Amino acid sequence: MSTAALKNRLGNKVQGLQIVSAETQGPVLATVDVAKPSVAEFSTISSDYIALTTNAIEIINENLKNQPLSFQLFDVIKAPTGGTTSFTVPGIGGDEIQKELVGIILDYTTPRAYWSTPEPIEGTPPDCFSHDSIFSHDGAKLCSTCVYNTFGSKDGDSNAKGCKESAVLYLLRPDSIMPIIVRVPVTSKHLFQRYLLRLINKMLPICGVVTRITLEKATSSGGQQYAKFVFEAADTLSPEETNHARAYGRKFADMVNVSIEASDVSQAGETAAV
Repeated sequence: MSTAALKNRLGNKVQGLQIVSAETQGPVLATVDVAKPSVAEFSTISSDYIALTTNAIEIINENLKNQPLSFQLFDVIKAPTGGTTSFTVPGIGGDEIQKELVGIILDYTTPRAYWSTPEPIEGTPPDCFSHDSIFSHDGAKLCSTCVYNTFGSKDGDSNAKGCKESAVLYLLRPDSIMPIIVRVPVTSKHLFQRYLLRLINKMLPICGVVTRITLEKATSSGGQQYAKFVFEAADTLSPEETNHARAYGRKFADMVNVSIEASDVSQAGETAAV
């Protein structure tokens, strides 16, 4: 879809939302019915995303025997090293090299973790961690005032923070009912947050657009090359698709959140600070 066509479609959707809001005299987002859809409701909409037109949650529960989903079970897409601008995506036939990731962001978290050792082995439980970058896991510390949230607190030789932060995205692709996890490093976390604000400015929920993620080569202040994440809205979903995506995302998040432990956060938060 061309940039001009996408802008027109986004503009039309915003205008439609504003009209609905004016007619109901209520909040825009309140016009979307987020009641738990039944299997029949899932099968009545037209969508390129099979997870929105099938009883995906029932299939997941049946195959996993209702066991909670652990972070360790998901395919995780990490930032490439050395400024490489392609993703390595696990597939049933082995790893695939892809220039972009496209799908619906069902949900995201902003974990962070601190290890007392300078270079911890991935999978090692952190000394302290947070699921939301607001409070520590035990609720005893406020992340914003923690000494390890200050620049230069990692080792004194760099400007990096001692507590590693990231964004973890649950990206649903059209031909899958299980999302992949995209781990956004601290160097691109603010770019993802900026993208969220742009959607907010257009009154679009994150699950109401198809997001395209690409990589651009960048250079740090210290001269180190790294891959910068680029986020853009490639398309918008219909109101029915948005409703189903939101409901599916909430159900899926419930299944994942009940099983999150320190070992999961250690993998989610393990990201190099450039």
